[in-house]
Amino acid sequence: MSSEALGMIEAKGLCTLLEAADAALKSANVTMTGWTKIGSGFVIGFFRGDVAAVKAAVEAGTEAARQVGEVVSTQVIPRPHDDLGKLGPWIAG
Repeated sequence: MSSEALGMIEAKGLCTLLEAADAALKSANVTMTGWTKIGSGFVIGFFRGDVAAVKAAVEAGTEAARQVGEVVSTQVIPRPHDDLGKLGPWIAG
């Protein structure tokens, strides 16, 4: 796994996640590595980049998503451990 930060935005509904992802990608130099359905309408998007960019992107995405729906949780991991990539291809970046 690269040394890039990992950012996550968990939302209720795909439209909410799309709004979050659009704002996140426009606000900072990050890459969206993927998304997945969790269940019961919950989805999560994954973003990679340097720590400052991922923090800015997650904040912007969260704010935009709250305008159209429900944000369940957000997280930024500055240097994720290599073994986290075993959880899925969208985390490995």
